[in-house]
Parts: sequence; C-alpha cells; structure tokens
Amino acid sequence: MFLRIAAIGASLLILSTCGEARPSFAEGGVMRDPRPSGAARQDLAGWETRILNLHNRERTAVGALPMVWDATLAAGAATYGLELARRGELVHSTVPEGENLWMGTRGAYSVEQMVGSWIGEKRLFRPGIFPNVSTSGQWSDVGHYSQMIWPSSIRLGCAMNSASRSDILVCRYAPAGNVRGQRVP
Repeated sequence: MFLRIAAIGASLLILSTCGEARPSFAEGGVMRDPRPSGAARQDLAGWETRILNLHNRERTAVGALPMVWDATLAAGAATYGLELARRGELVHSTVPEGENLWMGTRGAYSVEQMVGSWIGEKRLFRPGIFPNVSTSGQWSDVGHYSQMIWPSSIRLGCAMNSASRSDILVCRYAPAGNVRGQRVP
C-alpha cells in the first residue's frame, strides 16, 4: 500500500490508494456533530446523496451503470472508520469489498472536496486492462478513481468519522474493482 501526502494551504490532506483485487458521526445510530458549538461546521445535509451523485456523475461520463446506496456497506464503513479515527492513520481493511479512504483536517473539507480528490485522479487515468490504466505508469495514481468508475461495482456505502484533528471518509464498493486483468472504461 502507498500513501500520498500533500500539503494544501495550512491544512494537511492525506490520500491513501485503494487496494488492488458518514460524515455520519454516528453513535448509537444517531447523527451528531461532535464539534463544540461555535466551531466551524461542514454542510453535512444529504451527504450520502451527494457522495452517491458524485460517483454516478463520473460513472455516467464513462458509460458505467449508476451505483445504488448500500446500507450494509455504509455500516461496515462506519465501524471501520471508528477504528481508523482511533488509530489516527489510514490503513486499508481486509474486507473483500473495494475501499477508498480519505483523511484531512477536521471540518476543513466538504464532501465534494473529499470525493473530488479521488475524481481528480482522472487526469492521469487511461482506459485499459488493470493495472495498466495510468499515464504515469503507476496504477496507484488513479486507484481511487478507477474504483469509483469500475463497471461491475454497483453498490456503494460510505461513512465519515472524526478524530481529534481529522475527518476520515471510508467508501466501500461491491463487488470490488481494481481487479488485475480486467478492463476498466
């Protein structure tokens, strides 16, 4: 696994590549914002729909069928997001689903910016047989994006959790994408 770290202004953005082959801030199923009152707040209204729409916009552009939201995948992402928040680092899980991870300064990024970091990888993407899908020669440079548009990945579930200084977004995809030897549009 590779980690790419990029400083953006005064904030730190860490991108983890998705493995080959909320903002839910949930406690007991209740949505809550753990920031103290008066702290800067993200627009979290309808975030699941926004994430799904961002994915489906990219999929439509390459001719892939739209994804549907999967509550079971989202629940698994929420549980794993809590573990990542506790650890304070991005490490891919061993689940059979595909997985994209994102971490950035707490409260500093919108859902569109988070998912947009994955979408931004399309500038290096080229259609082909995985893993030969990057103009840089490194599939990890486009791994989040290729998972987003993977033709057979039709279910999506995401969650966001917060650590003391960071927000962590976990998205899971089923069936998993980034499968060696398969074509991605």
